[in-house]
Amino acid sequence: MPILDLPFDQLAVYNGRNPKPADFDAYWQRALAQMHAVDPKIEFRPAAFRTPHVDCFDLYFAGVGGARIHAKFLRPKNAPARSCPAVCMFHGYSGNAGDWMDKLAWAGAGYVVAAMDCRGQGGTSEDITPVRGTTHRGHIVRGLDDPDPQNLLFRSIFLDAAQLAGLVLNMPEVDPKRVFATGGSQGGGLTLACAALEPRIAKAAPEYPFLCDYRRVWEMDQAKEAYKELADFFRRHDPRHRREEEIFTRLGYIDCQHLAPRIKARVLMGIGLMDPICPPSTQFAAYNKVIVPKQHAVYPDFGHEILPDWADLVFDFFNRD
Repeated sequence: MPILDLPFDQLAVYNGRNPKPADFDAYWQRALAQMHAVDPKIEFRPAAFRTPHVDCFDLYFAGVGGARIHAKFLRPKNAPARSCPAVCMFHGYSGNAGDWMDKLAWAGAGYVVAAMDCRGQGGTSEDITPVRGTTHRGHIVRGLDDPDPQNLLFRSIFLDAAQLAGLVLNMPEVDPKRVFATGGSQGGGLTLACAALEPRIAKAAPEYPFLCDYRRVWEMDQAKEAYKELADFFRRHDPRHRREEEIFTRLGYIDCQHLAPRIKARVLMGIGLMDPICPPSTQFAAYNKVIVPKQHAVYPDFGHEILPDWADLVFDFFNRD
């Protein structure tokens, strides 16, 4: 078979290239303390979209820093208390929560659904993150030159994902033992971050996760497409790579491979071995650090695209004991 990245036997043991900051765990403990101190000021607005069997709402809550975060929220009508499984959904880079229709299958199967708009991207969530330094072209690099690494934008987005999951866990109709997370690309990275930062998530199904092993992406010359902002940042702000170690270490705070050991949820990861946008080794860097029960669905001939049967695999995974 054609090989875009490492041979499969090497992928199976690959442990990543991007450095992990020495204070990584303390960084995220402080971040979680900030998140837990936020009064979310939850607001449900009945959605214009209507269906006979499912209640649909625009859900808003206050995230870290005070930004109002939006999610599409669906629940089966007249659901008994603590009876429904729930799924938190996360979208791809620059996108939004998507259409109501593509969530109705889950709601029709008895699920509560919460699909988040990432702050500052294609939906209606706010981005009010204060940041010094460059903000040119991309959320990975937003805050990268700020003296305080807590102003990295993806820190806030990771916390938004975890906060949403915590709110869903406390919804009166939700069974807190059956709350799951899923998404593809950026949504896959946020699925990992959500499960790492909200330990009550029961199962997580990331699909070709983004935001993993930045240095590996750079070394493969794949700082293109979704990762192009890395190349832009070096070309504009460090053209001779004098700060290379510093920059990749700073990115380590928002590298999902370093969050992966915190995950307590069972994991199913979808991986395309011909993925040039989120190279397979970067995905395995995170997968191989997950220390709880896990499995992967490998697609040898597929890249960053729709993976056949993946949605069915996720549904089956969430519904099995």
